[in-house]
Amino acid sequence: MSKVFRFLIGRLGEASTWKGIFLILTATGISVNPDMQAAILSLGLSVVGAIGVATPDPEAPQPE
Repeated sequence: MSKVFRFLIGRLGEASTWKGIFLILTATGISVNPDMQAAILSLGLSVVGAIGVATPDPEAPQPE
């Protein structure tokens, strides 16, 4: 996995990244209901968690 991809996935797992995304959307005139924000945040963190579970750590020994 490339360093950029790992960096992006790491950032998507942080609530501050999602809050920043919502602030950018709001600044550009796109309004999102607060309840919808919570649902999107939960979904996004679930997706990032699933990716983390499905991808092996580069340092971890691989089974033979």
